[in-house]
Amino acid sequence: MKSIGFIGLGTMGEPMAANLLRKGYPVTVFNRTPGKEGQLVELGADVVLSPLEVAKRSDVVITMISNDQAIEEVYFGTDGILKELKPGTTIIDSSTISPTLAMRLASEVADRFCDFIDAPVTGSKPAAIDGTLLFMAGGDKQTILDHQDILLSMGKEVIYMGENGSGANAKLAHNTIVGINAAGLIEGMAIAAKSGIDVSSFLRVVQSGGAASKQADLKGRKIIDRDFSVQFSLSLMLKDLRLSSVLTDSLGVSTPMLEAAKSLFQLGQSAGYGESDLSALAHIYENWIGKKIGEPVASSTADNKNAERRKKARLPLDIPLMMSIYQWEGDGGFSGQSVNGYLRDLSEDGIQIESETPLEKDMFIVIHFLQESELPPMTGRIIRIERKNGMFKYGCMLTALPLYQRLQLQEYIASKSQ
Repeated sequence: MKSIGFIGLGTMGEPMAANLLRKGYPVTVFNRTPGKEGQLVELGADVVLSPLEVAKRSDVVITMISNDQAIEEVYFGTDGILKELKPGTTIIDSSTISPTLAMRLASEVADRFCDFIDAPVTGSKPAAIDGTLLFMAGGDKQTILDHQDILLSMGKEVIYMGENGSGANAKLAHNTIVGINAAGLIEGMAIAAKSGIDVSSFLRVVQSGGAASKQADLKGRKIIDRDFSVQFSLSLMLKDLRLSSVLTDSLGVSTPMLEAAKSLFQLGQSAGYGESDLSALAHIYENWIGKKIGEPVASSTADNKNAERRKKARLPLDIPLMMSIYQWEGDGGFSGQSVNGYLRDLSEDGIQIESETPLEKDMFIVIHFLQESELPPMTGRIIRIERKNGMFKYGCMLTALPLYQRLQLQEYIASKSQ
């Protein structure tokens, strides 16, 4: 029986190594952050202090590392795998990394008369624990067949994708779908929650209909129960989408849905949810709809429901700003002026501005906040006008506002309201 080295004992790596030990393989482990080896030692694993020591003691080395930078350290560092790799060793990388780096690793390993397989996985933490991962493998086909028994000790299936780099390409294409599906699930659940629908009932509809997906099965209840413990972290999802964006740029493939999903997960990362499960993206949508997605539906009369729909939670404000007003002239040109105003209210519909200057409904204005806000100019359309005590209050719908700017505006307003 071949000796196995396993490097990377995170969310996925630790249960994968545990399954190898349960199958009777001798396993030597290393993790860059000490303290994660306890259960594996109880199962019989040996612990060493460097990737190089793992490679020296193993016929097969499996790496499960979080990103390209960490892979560089583990393979090419002072005590890296490639420092003194013995001929005949097989390296299997199950990380999600750039295809370019996977090809580089394959070349470096081949130069040392060894074999390399890029074999990323799908299935997330539950599948890693259950030993039901799926491996998408790139490399020499016979080498992959020769090591299939090892891979199937951790998973249920090995699918050959092609030459080295093909496994990495397949994983990024796959995780593009995962990210888009997850964002779509959360967006649909947010719509249902805001509409007053019981989201648990709505999830049953999703799982039974055309919107059914693995993400609905894995994340639906987590979102409703507010369980954001990590199966696959939001930061890793964002990392994979960024890698996929680089790949698709190099391939010349237009990917508007990928870019939209990447922007959403960037918002989640910026809001501090990177180390939570990717389903924590729900927090961003909850901020937008003004309620928790899994919040119980309150029973009320139809009149009360209609009144609640009309009710908008508003926060009184007194933030100075300036508005640029442009008017078309008869000769085809236009003239403009700047007027002072104050941001008075914020609602989920838009903002309310107060000014002494009379404006017209459906007029477009450019809103300038104080320099301290670091906010760019924003375009708004006047949709409501109220006059009181010689002042005009304008309800403005913000138009074409990117998601990250909406979040930046909310953060600025929150800072001025404290």
